[in-house]
Amino acid sequence: MCGRFTLVADADAVADEFGIDEIQYNYDPRYNVAPAQTIAVVTQQDGQRVLSGFRWGLVPRWAKDVKIGYKMINARAETLDEKPSYRGLLAGNRILIPADGFYEWKQEEDGKQPYRFQLRDKSIYGYAGLYDVWKSPEGEWMHSCTIITTQPNGLVKQVHDRMPVILKRETAEAWLDPANREVPELLELLKPYPAEEMLSYPVSRAIGNVKNIDPSLIAEVPLNSK
Repeated sequence: MCGRFTLVADADAVADEFGIDEIQYNYDPRYNVAPAQTIAVVTQQDGQRVLSGFRWGLVPRWAKDVKIGYKMINARAETLDEKPSYRGLLAGNRILIPADGFYEWKQEEDGKQPYRFQLRDKSIYGYAGLYDVWKSPEGEWMHSCTIITTQPNGLVKQVHDRMPVILKRETAEAWLDPANREVPELLELLKPYPAEEMLSYPVSRAIGNVKNIDPSLIAEVPLNSK
């Protein structure tokens, strides 16, 4: 799964990378993004790229309670077209979720050691995501989303058995294109990112606490460091 990630680049860099035309999100660098938080997402509407804030953890429109979102922070690429919660979203409810790193934990003798994964050039990229819109019993509307995961590449596999789908620029364009509604073609975009184009390093175990949000979290630490 993908349960924590980072987006520490400044707003201008994010806007440039994704060709943002309008920002509808109060953007700040984030060192420890966690489920149930509001995160930056990129949508394409009427030819315009918009940076918005959606809740991380998909709440389907048919849900009775927002708590279901805690169980739907990730969606498996291999079964997207089989699950009722996701199948109907593939054709028209696709988003990119900007990031510049993600965390995974590896079980060591003295506990779980977190690692941060990035692209080798440390650039910004987008996760493939889906969203839905839910109306609460009080009549309030909420946009929520999920990050799609796939089989791990050789680098991530050393730490975890899943990884988020990172889209290269050309596949990101195809993913966001609202005219692209061919589900088999869309599913073909959801592949593991090449291991040779990524890097990883150990970080502080403080990342495990969602209250920790400072820049020291992305610093490399010696292995077995607490």
